[in-house]
Amino acid sequence: MADQNFDLVVVGGGPGGYVAAIRAAQLGMKAAVVERETLGGICLNWGCIPTKALLRSSEINHILHHLGDFGFSADNIRFDLDKVVKRSRAVAKQLSSGVAHLMKKNKITVVDGTAKLAGKGTLSVEKDGKPVATLKAKHIILATGARARELPGVESDKKLVWTYRDAMVPTMMPKSLLVIGSGAIGIEFASFYRDMGAEVTVVEVMDRVLPVEDEEISAFARKSFEKQGIKILTSAAVKGVKKGADTVTVTVEAGGKSQEITVDRVISAVGIVGNVEGLGLEGTGVKVDRTHVVIDEYCRTGEPGVYAIGDLAGPPWLAHKASHEAVVCVEAIAGLHPHPINWGNIPGCTYCRPQVASVGMTEAKAKAAGHEVKVGRFPFIGNGKAIALGEVEGMVKTVFDARTGELLGAHMIGAEVTELIQGYVIARTLESTEAELIETIFPHPTVSETMHEAVLDAYGRVIHF
Repeated sequence: MADQNFDLVVVGGGPGGYVAAIRAAQLGMKAAVVERETLGGICLNWGCIPTKALLRSSEINHILHHLGDFGFSADNIRFDLDKVVKRSRAVAKQLSSGVAHLMKKNKITVVDGTAKLAGKGTLSVEKDGKPVATLKAKHIILATGARARELPGVESDKKLVWTYRDAMVPTMMPKSLLVIGSGAIGIEFASFYRDMGAEVTVVEVMDRVLPVEDEEISAFARKSFEKQGIKILTSAAVKGVKKGADTVTVTVEAGGKSQEITVDRVISAVGIVGNVEGLGLEGTGVKVDRTHVVIDEYCRTGEPGVYAIGDLAGPPWLAHKASHEAVVCVEAIAGLHPHPINWGNIPGCTYCRPQVASVGMTEAKAKAAGHEVKVGRFPFIGNGKAIALGEVEGMVKTVFDARTGELLGAHMIGAEVTELIQGYVIARTLESTEAELIETIFPHPTVSETMHEAVLDAYGRVIHF
């Protein structure tokens, strides 16, 4: 490939990178994407999408084993793990191919290789250690994502100790499993494997599961998981891992006591680290803080003409955050004056059973920030549609500023709350107060009515509970 000049080059073709390139093309820029693996990045190929396909299978398996609740009966219910995994991979491949189509449609140049900064406005690209191209661009967006953090002594061997990648393509269904970490990734895999029949133990170093969520939601989730048979150890640390021929013995310390837990497989889900290595950041104005590139509200780094988006640029580590940063960044480059990113309006979703979703401040953070709060709650058991669906395990919690009526935060757990949360996200984006939400007419019968009731409850007006 000959040397080429572009208006914008994006390093990384994930949900931040490819969206940045498309938006640039829409705005008349000549754009290129450098991708060393597969278009779509971790999200489409090894993250958001294939895990949801797996979780759909485990959800169906759960329903099949509770057919009696709906008046059905069936014998000899079983699954083919190989087909479950193949379906997940096929879903990922379909979407990755779709991104390749979008690149062609928008006339975006895709370069296969690994890029690094090589002087002002210059990127050198290599493949298998050999030079591929030298790309010139006035603007360069780094979107190289992140990878799984590995605990010393608990590194993946792809057989007994797994990362999320290994856990997505199992060749056998373990009878027992220990998950280290109860963030979104750890809990989703715990939920998947439990619903597929494995005995699951979760070890969390913090004092509660899903520690970024509101404390009430975390407590509700723990009770639900334990009712399903998941064993949960909080304020606990893994002190050692001893591998056998086909089992792993994990030493866990909690409450001053140590215990050994022997399982078939271990999943390490203890966070991620940014892919900052090999980008040629040395000698530039780009600052790195704990493996993540430091940016401002328009995704600018300390180096003129160099930007960073997505997981590389720090938390929250979410695909939709990366995509939004991509659009804001490119529009700012184009001089369109977009609204700066408000990270407080980025929803978080965890696709375990029951699902968890939230946006804005927890009750504790709102109080710590000096707000006098009004808090509303509504349980799914009070909702007609939830009862009809057989999905009564859940609740919605709203947090308002008592003086202004601002919706400070919303927190949900239950069936399909990852779809419902967007209503509150829109409300926060529009700067709605309780008045607009109370006046909004919610359709009946829907689970979304719980959202209305939780607002009403904050102001002493709840109807159905």
